[in-house]
Amino acid sequence: MKAVVLAGGKGTRLAPYTKILPKPLMPIGDMPILEILLRQMKWAGIEEVILTVGYLEELFRAFFKDGARYGLRIRYSFEDHPLGTAGPLSLIDDLHETFLVCNGDILTTLDMKQLVDYHRANGATATIAMHSRQVKIDLGVLKLNGSCEIIGIQEKPTYDFQVSMGIYVFEPRVLDYIPYNQYLDFPDLVTELLAHGERVIGYPFKGYWQDLGSPADYEQAVEDFEQIRHKILRA
Repeated sequence: MKAVVLAGGKGTRLAPYTKILPKPLMPIGDMPILEILLRQMKWAGIEEVILTVGYLEELFRAFFKDGARYGLRIRYSFEDHPLGTAGPLSLIDDLHETFLVCNGDILTTLDMKQLVDYHRANGATATIAMHSRQVKIDLGVLKLNGSCEIIGIQEKPTYDFQVSMGIYVFEPRVLDYIPYNQYLDFPDLVTELLAHGERVIGYPFKGYWQDLGSPADYEQAVEDFEQIRHKILRA
């Protein structure tokens, strides 16, 4: 099975670290976050990984090479201009079977094999790993009747959301909805799939998940990894 790891972005939210180092190469413990993902993919039965690269792409090639030391085949798909989160898939021409797609900056205990099995069992075109997040609003939220008349107020409410974890399983026909070498993000791709009647489902995951979206997120991930390393690496 093949997996695509999205590693071409500039990681501007994690500046200034990412001025000299791509976000997937940021260290977590004694290895880059992307190496952790590669080790998890190998454990899950992935055989080949395509890294979509752009910004500082030579650093990825120098560090991961052909993937032999991880027991994987690694190759690289270069984007010479930003293509968003879904657009890079259009440059890969041999995704002929069910494949996994993953952001390159995720720390999680998710079992990718279970995710793939769930996708296949449910006959989906696309499956999105999802995680529950609570957002607390530290303000009084006003309820309106459609104009400016207030009909209620809720002080500092907490809302529950199911959010994308940045890990997906796709069937090859998803590529039919991605224009070649054009900018496209995953929300727009999902909207297009739904508009054409394709089956898109979510995979609920209650374990650990953290993306490296900000310096605070990164510092939290570094701290958490030391506590649950054995669960993440299954070693």
